[in-house]
Amino acid sequence: MSAVPHADRGRDGLPFFRAMITTMAAVLIAGFVIQLATGRSSFGAPLVVHVHAFVFMGWAAIVVTQAWLIASGRAGLHRTLGSLALAWLCAVLALGALVTLAAVRTGRVPFFFVPQHFLLVNSATLFAAAGFVVAALVLRKDHNWHPRLQIGAFMMLMGPGIGRIIPMPLLAPYAFEIASVIPLIVPLIGMARDRRVHGKVHPAWGWSIGVLVAVLIAARLIAFSPVGDAAYAAAAAGSQAAETDGRAFPPPPAH
Repeated sequence: MSAVPHADRGRDGLPFFRAMITTMAAVLIAGFVIQLATGRSSFGAPLVVHVHAFVFMGWAAIVVTQAWLIASGRAGLHRTLGSLALAWLCAVLALGALVTLAAVRTGRVPFFFVPQHFLLVNSATLFAAAGFVVAALVLRKDHNWHPRLQIGAFMMLMGPGIGRIIPMPLLAPYAFEIASVIPLIVPLIGMARDRRVHGKVHPAWGWSIGVLVAVLIAARLIAFSPVGDAAYAAAAAGSQAAETDGRAFPPPPAH
């Protein structure tokens, strides 16, 4: 029995979930477009960054497509694409870890992030989102948990897009956390909708908020501990970053 009385059955809540995911993707993409249009980023980045961008945006496209397919009743194609999505998720994890490691080793960590913290929190957030996707796949037959968990996973990956819209240099030393918690408006909207439509909030929204907040807190505590020191030393070993302090902010770019 569902935890929510009169919960979404069949297609009842699908238009709402589709609208939420589409809006989230639009905001995410807008952040990268704004960054490019204002000249704060370019196509001169290393190859791994471009591959990561392709894979990451491909994931966003898959999530949006899945939402539109199921909302339009094309469940068969939705399930078929779900198999590709799982494989694509592995690529997202691999490229996300690689691009984070490359940024640390080559001194390309943005100057408003502490490299040691960036290394851990970026990876932790990514894998937390992947965990929610896996949970959603396990519960794919549950019309209440599945879409909410997918939205929670996508919400955890919105930080890079939000961070390209807000004034990150002014938000140090908590720039990463601020960019990551702004998307919490998504589960809050979901909770308000549940309360209005069903009279009770589905627990998936609470899990999304709780896990993200827990990951952000844990990553900061670990980053500025001996464990974080060891992780940074291992990541930077043999690179130009090996002689730098992983707890110190990098210098801002020269103009």
